[in-house]
Formats: sequence, C-alpha cells, structure tokens
Amino acid sequence: MGAHPYWYAVKYRPEADVALHELREREFRAGRYNPVMPFIDFPITQASPAPGAQHRTIGEALADSHADGTRSILDIANIADEPDFGVAYPLSPEVLQDLYGTTQPSLAAVEANMDFLEDVERGQCIYIVCYTGGRPTELFFAGYSFD
Repeated sequence: MGAHPYWYAVKYRPEADVALHELREREFRAGRYNPVMPFIDFPITQASPAPGAQHRTIGEALADSHADGTRSILDIANIADEPDFGVAYPLSPEVLQDLYGTTQPSLAAVEANMDFLEDVERGQCIYIVCYTGGRPTELFFAGYSFD
C-alpha cells in the first residue's frame, strides 16, 4: 500500500508549534486517525466524521497504529527547520515563489495547487503561512502518512 496525503488549515498562530499541538489534540479528540478511522477523507470540514478518541493518549494511538502510522497529523510531533520524519517544516520561500508567484500565498491558492506534496517524503509534513490582504491568517499543514 502507498502513503496517503493529509492536509489541514488552522487559524494562524505566530508559534507554529502551538498550532501543531492544538491541531493534533483536536484531531485526536475527534478520533480522526488510524486505527479508529483507517482512511480519512480530506479536507476536514464541519461535516467530517468524528467518532471520538478511542485511546487514552496520542502515544497509545501511535503505538496501536503500528508501521502504518495514524495517517494523520498525529504522526507529526514537532516543528523543525529542515525535513525529517515526524516533523513539520516550513516550505521554502523559493518553492512558494515558484508555485504561487509570491511568498505570501492565500489559503485558496495553496488548496488549489498542492504540487509541493510531490517532494514530501512519507512520514514528513510541511507547513505554509497563508495570507489575506498581506496579513497571516492560516497555517496550512500537509504531509504523507508512513503507509
């Protein structure tokens, strides 16, 4: 089986690690992770299924997902400056400029063109600060599951 892409947009926070932590907690509480939901339909909306967490902690959910991982943002524990497994790293200004013609893309532009995923490895995640009217408004996290 191949890796599965996932993506989420959340309200902008200047501390990407805080936004990541809040997103992980939200998705854990909603139960949107493997093995509770083996395959999640993205994008997540108000109407997305939310069966609720079926593990006591994110750590227990990760352990129960085995080599497949959770196929969700739960697999990403930290923010880093460079790509690595289990971390979210910022998409480079050069790639932003190439894809969107700006280093301050809107959420709509990012959702319309996710070609950057071609360069994201299994078990890794990128994040992009999205802008409206020159002001940061969302953080967009996107990556690939381990399997």
